[in-house]
Amino acid sequence: MSLSFHKPSVPEEIRNKSRAEVLSEALLVVLEARGIAIADEVREQIDTCYDLPLLRQWLIRAATATTAEKVFTTGRCPTCGAVGQVAF
Repeated sequence: MSLSFHKPSVPEEIRNKSRAEVLSEALLVVLEARGIAIADEVREQIDTCYDLPLLRQWLIRAATATTAEKVFTTGRCPTCGAVGQVAF
């Protein structure tokens, strides 16, 4: 019996957490590359947020925003409780 097509079963929660960590890191890299400073509290909220749609929204905004305020303006993370208008 060939196991070449067998993929280990990874719970959805673990996959989502891994994806969130990648999005969080990408968001921080984009903010840094664009010269947008963020407070340590905001960095912590980003690092502890596992809401994929919200992280994606922040990442998209970070690509064109000129300030942190323009990145974090709406939404609430149900995982970490971060409100889109996070503490700056």
